[in-house]
Amino acid sequence: MEREHNLVPEDSWWKRYLYRIIYRSDTKLGKLFDVVLLLLILASTAIIMMESIPWLDKRYHLTFLILEWIISIVFSIEYVLRITVVKNKRHYIFSFFGIIDFLALIPFYLSFFFPVTKYFLIFRMLRMLRVFRVFNLMDFMNDGFVIVRALKNSSRKIYIFLLFLVIFSVIVGSMMFMVEGGRPGFETIPQSIYWAVVTVTTVGYGDVSPITPMGKFFAVILMLAGYSIIAVPTGIVTAEMRNKRQNLEKICERCGNEDIDDDARYCKQCGKKLA
Repeated sequence: MEREHNLVPEDSWWKRYLYRIIYRSDTKLGKLFDVVLLLLILASTAIIMMESIPWLDKRYHLTFLILEWIISIVFSIEYVLRITVVKNKRHYIFSFFGIIDFLALIPFYLSFFFPVTKYFLIFRMLRMLRVFRVFNLMDFMNDGFVIVRALKNSSRKIYIFLLFLVIFSVIVGSMMFMVEGGRPGFETIPQSIYWAVVTVTTVGYGDVSPITPMGKFFAVILMLAGYSIIAVPTGIVTAEMRNKRQNLEKICERCGNEDIDDDARYCKQCGKKLA
């Protein structure tokens, strides 16, 4: 498992002290700090959800507003402290968690000018990813990285598949436009393509359906093709995940080398015998 960050604390004793509380969870204060933040994130998310319910917002609007101000001020202070206590500030600001922290905070200030943007505070839920570090669940993050790497390695195949799917949907949608002859839901080619995409992905909203016998025949073919089409990207990613999992299992315990051949008995970098 890779380190969460490579941040270095400032030289001042109080900054080093705060650094250990804010960025580490190996002390009681550090774990308490992280747990409080997680609870505030959950509270903020619950407030945003309740504000979207008209009768709740009407009755408790002032309470919701005060709580959101308090929570956002706490997050603002925390964000400033995270930048203050480290030497390599740019590394934190442009890191994965640094960007998430910024996205979780900026909607609050944008809402002063554009009130609707306050609902983007729901992005604070992304900060819950730190729960894996706080409660020593980093093994779960390893599984997450396997999925991300599998998707990345399969990206070219998936792009080609999506291109084929777009072409297929455009052709079938255009044919349905001609077959249905401008009936409701098929008045234009874009509307017909919408129906084709909904059908081939097996979503099936049911808001549009063909009427003519030929249109129903095309619909049956498209529905049956949908099951096969969905299986393609699933198989691609699953195969890549299996290969990645097998490669992860072959790691040199001494030097951490992951570039190990399938038939290798010794590590090519340090010479240690492999298990």
